[in-house]
Formats: sequence, structure tokens, C-alpha cells
Amino acid sequence: MEKKFLDILVCPVCKGSLEYKQDRQELWCRRSKLAYPIKDGIPFMLENEARELTEEELHA
Repeated sequence: MEKKFLDILVCPVCKGSLEYKQDRQELWCRRSKLAYPIKDGIPFMLENEARELTEEELHA
């Protein structure tokens, strides 16, 4: 994921910033506690496509 795209994208739930997790191919929003998947280089920014972050992931 290119940095210029990461600077533009925000969490659709809380409008907060996202962290790119390259090893998991996900965009994380710590505020809404959601991880949005990236499939074939395309981020799926729908709340129903996201998974909840675990407490362990939130504190990592």
C-alpha cells in the first residue's frame, strides 16, 4: 500500500487514521477497534467486511 493512499484513507466508522499492517494485509483502526482487509491490493473499507481487533492486537 502506497503511503499517499494511506494518507487519504480514514476509518469509515469513526473517520480516524489507519495503520497499515503489511504482514496481515490489513488496515487497522485502533479507535473503532476494526481491521479492514486488503485483497489483491484493494482495501475493503466496509464495516461488515472488517474484523474486530483483539485486546492483544490493540496493545501491541
